[in-house]
Amino acid sequence: MDGVSAAWPAGGGLVPAARIPGGELAAVAAAADFAVLPVGAVEWHGPHLPLGTDLILAEGFAAESAIPGDGAVPSGGGTPDGTATPAGGRATAAGPRGVLFPAVPYAACPGQTRPWPGTVAIRPEIAVGYLADVIEGIVAAGFTRLLIVNGHDANMSTVRAAMEWVSGRRTASLLLVNWFQLVTPAETAELYGPLPARGHGGAYETSGVLGFDPDAVRLDAVADLPPRPKLPVTHPYVLVESRPDPWQGWSGHISLADEAAGRRVRHLAATRLREVVAAWVAAPPPAPPTDAPLTTDGPVRAAGGPDPEEAP
Repeated sequence: MDGVSAAWPAGGGLVPAARIPGGELAAVAAAADFAVLPVGAVEWHGPHLPLGTDLILAEGFAAESAIPGDGAVPSGGGTPDGTATPAGGRATAAGPRGVLFPAVPYAACPGQTRPWPGTVAIRPEIAVGYLADVIEGIVAAGFTRLLIVNGHDANMSTVRAAMEWVSGRRTASLLLVNWFQLVTPAETAELYGPLPARGHGGAYETSGVLGFDPDAVRLDAVADLPPRPKLPVTHPYVLVESRPDPWQGWSGHISLADEAAGRRVRHLAATRLREVVAAWVAAPPPAPPTDAPLTTDGPVRAAGGPDPEEAP
């Protein structure tokens, strides 16, 4: 890297943190709009998907969080194969400048997948502490804004806990985005029809991997394993069960997945991720954290210190 001016293409985009010389780090961090950290898992997703499914998705979408000349292409825009088409056929306004950190590969994994071959699970309390140290290290290097792109649902709780801890210690704007949530259930119903598609190792997740690495998927390795129906209510809930039969460490209608659906999923989710990032980097930065509680009467004096109104 020949100086900070050469770190990014003219239209913005991402540069890899692992290739930044130590002597240039401070200048690169000051010039960057944000840093990005993919978090995934090494976990069984069935005979048809790779053990690194969550890493493929987290790293793939993280790499698309900023692209050169990425002006705001509206969600759902582009060609049928998922290629964005800005107005006039040319790149729009320059996108943000980001620094891509190496992915966190290992995670806490649910009991439903821990017994299956290839799942490498760490204890939740270890995951929270490890993630807190990683996040704080990136912020301490000068990156006030950090985007965390998640590919493994169980990370949502551990990453959130680590983010909350760091935000009380450092001036930081920490944004967590789960790729799985960037395409709505209504849209997956349009893609796959009325059968459920969004389960672990199911058609939606399989399509996501097909969108990035079709050679890693073995669609002919399994027959459909219809998942257990959801509760017949519309209210939000979280249900954790030991083994939600039918279940083989995965479930789903794999026959619904194909590369065309994968390209559509990738395009929709990546476009929306960039929309979130653009709005986030345009928002005002946060104030530093404080140990002093705020009151309507002004700052509270420290224990043992003078009353502000009595100070000379």
